[in-house]
Amino acid sequence: MLPDLIKQLTESDLPRHHWRGDDERGGIWLFETVEGDGEHWAVRQVEIGPDRTAHRYWWRHLNDEHGFLTEQAVEIWDLTEIPGAAFEAVWDAADPL
Repeated sequence: MLPDLIKQLTESDLPRHHWRGDDERGGIWLFETVEGDGEHWAVRQVEIGPDRTAHRYWWRHLNDEHGFLTEQAVEIWDLTEIPGAAFEAVWDAADPL
């Protein structure tokens, strides 16, 4: 069910929001979210490890041995909103698989 929801939100004309979060290991998480049912759902996500290796996830690539697209609504109060262009630059540079 989740991949269908993510695909629908991805293909919708709903506004996008972009977020950054940092973890205690020195990693960075970037999210592109779309609001659905009053919650923000990640439609694209980039995980950047402490070694600065970046992996990206979306409805066509939900998971791999490095991580996965979050399956829950994104808790945005723990994140910092970033410009869409900043997200796109990292997305384009990340490992496409």
